[in-house]
Amino acid sequence: MSAGGASAATRRTVAFLRRFVKPRILASTAPLRGLQRLVETLSPERRAPFAAQIPGDWTPASGSAIATLFYLHGGAYLIGSPRLFRYASRLFARAGFDVFAPAYRLAPEHIFPAALEDVLRAYRTLIEARPGPFIIVGDSAGGGLAVSLLLRIRDEGLRPPVAVALSSPWVDLAATGASMRENEERDPLFTRKDILLGARAVLGRQSGRNPLASPIYADLSGLPPMLVHVGADEVLRDDSTRLVARARQAGVDAQLEIWPCVPHAWQLMSFLPEARDSRAKAIEFLKARVAQAPSNAAG
Repeated sequence: MSAGGASAATRRTVAFLRRFVKPRILASTAPLRGLQRLVETLSPERRAPFAAQIPGDWTPASGSAIATLFYLHGGAYLIGSPRLFRYASRLFARAGFDVFAPAYRLAPEHIFPAALEDVLRAYRTLIEARPGPFIIVGDSAGGGLAVSLLLRIRDEGLRPPVAVALSSPWVDLAATGASMRENEERDPLFTRKDILLGARAVLGRQSGRNPLASPIYADLSGLPPMLVHVGADEVLRDDSTRLVARARQAGVDAQLEIWPCVPHAWQLMSFLPEARDSRAKAIEFLKARVAQAPSNAAG
């Protein structure tokens, strides 16, 4: 399913990324971590009052909350933090969600499954402390981490979220999708080499086909309804298309939208019309599933 033509702002952004960012993407981790440290210094951590022992960032809803949103940030498991992505949490909070973004350990200092262990611990604590429905949102690596978390929630019999919204999820660290080669020139940010080098930093010597590191290889049965948005030109496009296809085969209510021209995780680029449109669709999807949730979703 396509979302129509691309805006002029998106075309200009893609041209800039392709010319000035893509050639330097492999060297960007260190300066971005420096930016991250600066943002964290200027933005004190907001601990959730009901779970002060969990590292992360809490953004309460504007007005009455309709659900708790568990937000997993991206950054290839190499960069990023809840405070760096607080602006994204605020957008969901304005839509009526209490948002908690857990902090998780980053590679290469902490390889798989460190991040998954951290977010699972945070999720367990939150569902014990919070009544009402939960939803999960994740972008890029956070999207892949969200699916891995869903598998652990299912297998451990924990109270599941009622819906999941994913943006350009990275669910195949083995980089086997056809779009890895088909879109290598078109993608404004990444090449297959970038993806494989990032995956190696995350995995250490472990296999990229481990189903908890790369949930595209997992049994996806029993997962909650999911909405997935991805760009047509991304090298990660087929992570999303295959995830949705496998989820549907397993009986999951899974929806996919493929957007033309947009860069990876464009929803985080709030100045783009497509970012606002994609986020609005995700919020509409999540609210509809919350409204349909059975009473036992309250725990």
